Amino acid sequence: MAREAVIGVAATAPFGADVLERLAARDEVAFLLTRPDRPRGRGRRPGPPPAKEVAERLGIPVRQPERLGAETELGVDIVVVAAYGVLIPTPLLDRALWLNVHPSLLPRWRGAAPVERAIMAGDEETGVTIHRTTPELDAGPIAAQRAFPIAPGDDAGAVYAKAAPLAVELLDEALPEPSFRPQPDEGATYAKKITAADRELDWSRPSEEIVRRVRALSPHIGARAVLDGREVIVWRVDGAGRPLEVQPAGRRRMSYEEFQRGLR
Repeated sequence: MAREAVIGVAATAPFGADVLERLAARDEVAFLLTRPDRPRGRGRRPGPPPAKEVAERLGIPVRQPERLGAETELGVDIVVVAAYGVLIPTPLLDRALWLNVHPSLLPRWRGAAPVERAIMAGDEETGVTIHRTTPELDAGPIAAQRAFPIAPGDDAGAVYAKAAPLAVELLDEALPEPSFRPQPDEGATYAKKITAADRELDWSRPSEEIVRRVRALSPHIGARAVLDGREVIVWRVDGAGRPLEVQPAGRRRMSYEEFQRGLR
């Protein structure tokens, strides 16, 4: 059942776009705050963030400031934040209730890449936490939280797909007047942004480590490796860490067997 609520949403990445679409089916979304268009794809032409594409399709007004400041107009009492990626200054946090949707069981995996880091670490479960946005990184008091298992075959895309509908369920429970409990610092871990070094596969490493790394970086980032003397992105491997799906530079994704036939 829809709530009698008008909210703003701050989102950029695909996970935020998914949350936005689900929220818009239940609540009146006054606007989307998202990042400016950026160069995308091989041609590096400016393209809209995924959340903007959803908002425009749904007729939701879009705001794309390069940065937020005290002068930023809100006009709502509640803003839901989901994979936004822009610093929210304290004066704005004081003018509305900002609720962050974080796809981890906080305080575990605070930071930019909670799903990817959980898979890389071999976590058997993760979850979604709804917490008040504060100046400290993902450390605000918690309004709602629920766990779900990470299946052995789940890649990051599968985990994000489980997290988005759960996020909206938890927001249903929390809004419009959430109650908060302090978030403990004990047990806090930090999910640093994925770097180029994180993407490199070392075939001499244990197979389970290779499998986790590839799963963590699929289907949105991709692990990098050298196979048969060629640089490729590795999208899928089997349980023993052997490549199943790869993408040579400048080419489409293909099975490893097709890649090998091309070499011959």
